[in-house]
Amino acid sequence: LGQQEFAVEYRDKLYFLLSEEARERFMRQPEKYWNIRLPHKLPPPKNPIDLLNLPCLGYLEQTVATAIIKSLTATGCFKPKFPFLSVQASALTYMAYHLKAYNTKSSDYLRRKFRRKLYIFEEQCELISYLAQKTAVRYKEPEKRSADYNVKYETFFALRHNVPTLNWLT
Repeated sequence: LGQQEFAVEYRDKLYFLLSEEARERFMRQPEKYWNIRLPHKLPPPKNPIDLLNLPCLGYLEQTVATAIIKSLTATGCFKPKFPFLSVQASALTYMAYHLKAYNTKSSDYLRRKFRRKLYIFEEQCELISYLAQKTAVRYKEPEKRSADYNVKYETFFALRHNVPTLNWLT
């Protein structure tokens, strides 16, 4: 574990220390340290991982695995279904918003922006269950329905023309 440049000889034994500070501390009170028993198995040396030489799966595991796992978990818990989109497209869009909203390398402004978009997306996904629960079996005229229901009803059908494009997530 120690470095050769910080080696010390004491009582005919060679000690390799980690830093100049550790060597000075050892030299002040060598009798305190010279007969300490080390554990039988030492921990592995902490070498930084060279990401460029990793295989593709190893690279992904070391860089983005935790973010993707959190995003998949959130997607599985929420089970998004956006009006007029497939389940797969809804889930992928939700994951994309979640990854952008919780990207630690983004600025605070971008994280807030995408958290807001994620919140709006979640509200729009909940329109289906709200309308299914509140819609009566028999048709009611718009004047006889609640204002909240009418707003959500109009919002739902306005989303029919909201087709996802490449710049939807920007």
